[in-house]
Order: sequence, then structure tokens, then C-alpha cells
Amino acid sequence: MFDPVQENPYPDTHTLGEGPEPHPLLTPVLGLVGRWHGRGQGQYPTLERDFRYEQEVVFSHDGRPFLRYEARAWLVDETGAPIRPAGREAGWWRVTPDAGLEVVLAHATGIVETYVGTVSGTEIEIGTKDVALTPLAKEVTGTRRRYSIDGDLLTVVHDMAAVGQPLQHHLTTRLRRRSS
Repeated sequence: MFDPVQENPYPDTHTLGEGPEPHPLLTPVLGLVGRWHGRGQGQYPTLERDFRYEQEVVFSHDGRPFLRYEARAWLVDETGAPIRPAGREAGWWRVTPDAGLEVVLAHATGIVETYVGTVSGTEIEIGTKDVALTPLAKEVTGTRRRYSIDGDLLTVVHDMAAVGQPLQHHLTTRLRRRSS
């Protein structure tokens, strides 16, 4: 009989060495698994001024050949004090047998992106294949993200084509791995 209070028998883990063994196809991206936190800066030609933010990113797995991804950010002032919530997204990273990537991300603002990409050592690059928008979503026509892992430092550079602008730099974030 089903017990609705029973603990999930297949929990995600964001700590390597705990929980299920990672699927062998995840080997090229295992460096991403974990909780990350850091600060970033953003700009775009349609914005009045540049902005600063903090971000938390979690990559986890449940033993199958994909990573679960969640990210949330909040704007901060020049002293680092929080101003308000900012971007939030969630999705899945699937590694292909040739170490390619297929990524699906959904944003709270009504944008869904599919990406394809590659992994080369500690460098990962993904670019949009398709972008779908809800009726009230901001027009985004393409994005590209580059991830670089250096030990416990994850740098993410995000380029965007949106609201009539060509693909260009939008965000740079430097995140540190958190112990839990």
C-alpha cells in the first residue's frame, strides 16, 4: 500500500560520494555537482545601468545520466546588501555518449530554452537551439553560456540576444563551492 509520508527512495545528491553512484555518462560534468554561491555583474544595452547580484546554483543527480539544475539570484547594492529577488531558473543537463550536452532550462519569467553544447576538460559551452516564450515573456532570441571550473571556483559567462539586440555579453558570475 502507498504511504504518502514515506521518504523518497531515490533522492538527489549534490555531494559526490554520498547518495547514489553517478551514472558513467556524467563523468565529463561531475565537477559541477554541488552547491555554489557567489557574486556577479550584469549589463545590457537596454538597461539604464549595470547591476550586481548574488547567485546560488545547485547541480545534483539521482544516479541517472542527467543533472538537475537550479539557480536563483538577487540584486545587491554596492555594499552587498540584498535589494530584491532577480533571476530564477531550473532545468536538466543531459550528457550524450560523445560528451555532448543537451540542456533544458525554464525561467520563472516565461522563457524556456533548449541548449546543445560541449565539454572539454573543465570548460563547458552551451548555446541555445530553441527558445520558447509565454505571451508576456521578454523577447529572447538566443543565449550562450560558458562554464569554467577551477577547483572550487565556477565562473559562468552568459551572453544574450534579446529585445532586438544581437548576441552579446550579459552576465559574469564567480561562484565558490559550498560544503553543504
